[in-house]
Amino acid sequence: MAPGRLTTGTVQVLTGNGKGKTTAALGCGLRAAGHGLKVLMIQFMKGRVYGELEAVKHVPGFEIVQFGRDAFVDKDNPAPEDRELARVGLKRAVDAVGSGQYDMVILDEINIAVDYGLVTLDELLDLVERKPSQVELILTGRYAHPEIQRVADTVTELLDIKHHFSSGIEAREGIEY
Repeated sequence: MAPGRLTTGTVQVLTGNGKGKTTAALGCGLRAAGHGLKVLMIQFMKGRVYGELEAVKHVPGFEIVQFGRDAFVDKDNPAPEDRELARVGLKRAVDAVGSGQYDMVILDEINIAVDYGLVTLDELLDLVERKPSQVELILTGRYAHPEIQRVADTVTELLDIKHHFSSGIEAREGIEY
């Protein structure tokens, strides 16, 4: 199906300290792709091989691109490479949202990129404001800025009630990545 099937695209925010923000966004993308919609997920601050990268190779109309290193970003002193990757990712996001090529664009960990100063709040607000009405935009990551929450149509906060990391269970291939 050609992009542009949505008549009403909204802005969704998936935030909070709980597990599952990226997974929820992937579920939205999978559902959209299942209906023939074109989906692009741009992952900020991620550069390792996650299972979803392999899985979407088998899902027509769903693409994931990464703009990050396989390393943690120092919030107080981000590396120049982290800043540059975020800039390039943001440009890709702006181009994708306005291209007419995608029905859904997911900006994974964009809220963290803003919180770390890799992307400015004004840049993200400008992208949201310029979003064509038929594009669904999903913004994930902890620490969603109150202004982003204000302009969004849907805000979901995932709570960390209990997490297996605290009992010593490490991240597992196929589950957390």
